[in-house]
Amino acid sequence: MTAPKRLSLELVSQFRTDGVAVIRQCVSQQWLKTLAEAIETDINSPGPFFHGYQPDNSQGRFHGNLRLWEHDQRFRAFCFQSPLPGLAAQLLDSKKVNLLYDQLFAKEPGTPNRTRWHNDQPYWAMRGWQVLSFWIALDPVTVDSGALEFVPGSHRWGRWFQPQAFGETVGQDRYEINPNYEPMPDIEAQREDYELVSWDLEPGDVYVFHGLTVHGSGGNLRRDQRRRGYAVRYTGDDVVYDTRVGTNENLRSSAHRDGDPLDSERYPLVWPAGNALCEPALAGQRPSR
Repeated sequence: MTAPKRLSLELVSQFRTDGVAVIRQCVSQQWLKTLAEAIETDINSPGPFFHGYQPDNSQGRFHGNLRLWEHDQRFRAFCFQSPLPGLAAQLLDSKKVNLLYDQLFAKEPGTPNRTRWHNDQPYWAMRGWQVLSFWIALDPVTVDSGALEFVPGSHRWGRWFQPQAFGETVGQDRYEINPNYEPMPDIEAQREDYELVSWDLEPGDVYVFHGLTVHGSGGNLRRDQRRRGYAVRYTGDDVVYDTRVGTNENLRSSAHRDGDPLDSERYPLVWPAGNALCEPALAGQRPSR
């Protein structure tokens, strides 16, 4: 396991106050090389949870997938052995860290599709406060290549927004209506009403954001540059399984009941290292749902 660096108090405070921060040069060149090779493998031969946008202009390509760690040793090694689990423990102030799942977002040059404004946690079959995502840049990320934008402080709104499919997609679930959710405001049409923040990234830089922080991104309008992002979602002490209506079917677990701790081969403990449930075997077939 790669030892995590100690995050500054300023960065930790920014994450907890704004629900988002950037960790510069978080991921080493060696790990980036490993991830890039694994990403190309998945693009050429997608795993079972592939979902791809139909480009708005019939050009470009979006390749998305999730739960990649369950069937590729390289993604698995990164989720377990990179600095991220230890950094998650610092940011969440948690004694333990579980891996929720990982996800790939590859927008090829000239793919104009936006990623709609949303917050993540309504999509996930879990509840609790200690939940975050690391979004790792594999390429230089700028506004015109699809940098993520965030509404700082939105994780403390206490508002859960109804999940929706992200455009006309292949392999994308539709979502049941949850009466406790509300429609997402049209932030894009009312940008002046919100304080929006964004950062350019270099390969190895990472966005880290809370599961309830509202965010979205533009398309990749560059003709000369890919925008590959790889996200890993982790949870802390207070998170349990949730059977509420409206979550993503591919992120549910038939082995868990409402209120169960996540600790299992499906949501393995990755921090501290050496735990009995830290090293589940790689799936030899399609991952269980």
